[in-house]
Amino acid sequence: MKLQCDVEVINRMLPTFGLKGKGKGTRAVLSIGKHVDKTSKRSNVYLLICTAKDRAGSKYKLKENIEKFFTWFVEEGKATVRLKEPAVDICLSKADANSLKNFLSAARLAHRGSDIDSLPLSTLTPVRARDVEKPKKKLTITSKKDYPLTSNFPYSLEQLQVSYCKLSRVDMRMLSLKALRRLDLSNNHIKKLPATIGDLSCLAELVLHNNHLESFSEAMCLSTLQRSLQHLDLSQNHLQVLPFQFCQLRELVNLKLDDNKLLRLPFRIGQLSKLRFLSAAHNQLTVLPGDFRKLSLENLDLFGNPFTQPNPLDHTIHLSFPLKLQELASRAVLKFRLPYGPHLIPFHLCHEMEFAKFCDCGQACLNSFIQTSVNMNLHTVSHTVVLVDDMGGTEAPVQRHFCSLICYCEFLDGCVQRSMR
Repeated sequence: MKLQCDVEVINRMLPTFGLKGKGKGTRAVLSIGKHVDKTSKRSNVYLLICTAKDRAGSKYKLKENIEKFFTWFVEEGKATVRLKEPAVDICLSKADANSLKNFLSAARLAHRGSDIDSLPLSTLTPVRARDVEKPKKKLTITSKKDYPLTSNFPYSLEQLQVSYCKLSRVDMRMLSLKALRRLDLSNNHIKKLPATIGDLSCLAELVLHNNHLESFSEAMCLSTLQRSLQHLDLSQNHLQVLPFQFCQLRELVNLKLDDNKLLRLPFRIGQLSKLRFLSAAHNQLTVLPGDFRKLSLENLDLFGNPFTQPNPLDHTIHLSFPLKLQELASRAVLKFRLPYGPHLIPFHLCHEMEFAKFCDCGQACLNSFIQTSVNMNLHTVSHTVVLVDDMGGTEAPVQRHFCSLICYCEFLDGCVQRSMR
């Protein structure tokens, strides 16, 4: 039985002499195994602690020698084993919680003098230098020959870059790195992302620049990434659309979508209230969603998109007179913010309300509306705007929806008055 963790051995007699421990653990490998005493010639179970400074290790007898286990924080990878002789506390930290629990169980059995043959014992031998190295937090791999095929990625990694390795899919071993904060898989051949990337609960930055992605998983948008992901780079891929659930990633600050084949931006993009940097240059955008007006950006780049010149009189009418009961009920639910879900109403109605448009008057409209587009100066949503076209323009068409003819006519009157000034 072996365990890798940080260890501090504290002599309980130190306070007697007015001294105290360092309060800082050292990376170590702990082993539980048999050792034959030279004097008694008897075999006993010992705990061996090996560190970088003492690779041969220090041995501590376990049988009937443990005074107490302190396991209040075992789920955080912390525990303390108090020995009777010598009078020391062995403080463990930064351990894998499950491995630590198994290790402590083995130590309890050894202390009770249980059948030695039933214990998962190890050989008490000096460790290799790499086994007691300080936990690695950053790893960069930029060639296929350096890619680890027979060894695992260090469990302690917080930043991992694997580029130019011709990966066609995400290595599932990466998805067990629970401390990972930055994952860079740029310049590979990845076509599809596993939804389990969403299990990386600490992931704040995901870089997928220059791959072969054709879609972005809905499951990822509904995962723990909603609470952690701040920087996302999907540039230079083959994306045509993003799921409407994409806007559930509400911690996003920086979003890069350049050089894809995007036909439109996410419908509810205005929900990304923390977004400050957005680049979607060189796509196939012809119009921006109406929710785009809610953004508050520092930098915006939409250069190289085939935006169409809007005409407010060029409209699409989807009005029904009188309004259907379903439309009236849906509008009321959204207006008064009544709770709804598939446990209360049919799933397809929930889906329709997720895609509800909103008129300038604040009224929601689902299947009955008038749609048009108007030019918007992008400086109204962003402090800095990269030119939209070669002519130096900073305007782009934005969709507008109106819940009734009255609202649409009021809008047209406003357009006429502005043009006469």
